[in-house]
Amino acid sequence: MTTAQLRRSYRASLILDLRGSTDAPEAVIERLKDTLKSLDCKVTESENLGQKEFSRVVDRKFPSGLYVQFHFEGPVNTPTAFREKLRLDRTVNRLLVQSAN
Repeated sequence: MTTAQLRRSYRASLILDLRGSTDAPEAVIERLKDTLKSLDCKVTESENLGQKEFSRVVDRKFPSGLYVQFHFEGPVNTPTAFREKLRLDRTVNRLLVQSAN
């Protein structure tokens, strides 16, 4: 098998900063799903965990964020490609991609 054929299961956890955004949270989540689909991923589950307060506030103007989780299957290079696509996205404050295998 080549690396293009290898697929793994992943879980992506994101904290969204929607302070300056006019989009609804559902629209931002759909946009993130479309980004994963553009990377040849199959999104099996998306979960909006809601707005949560941070235990340690780094920025007084940003004390809480919207937590979102995606479960998906994709090629082995997906975590790197997903991080690179979202690197300049101002609505994504934090991103953690873990292998679910």
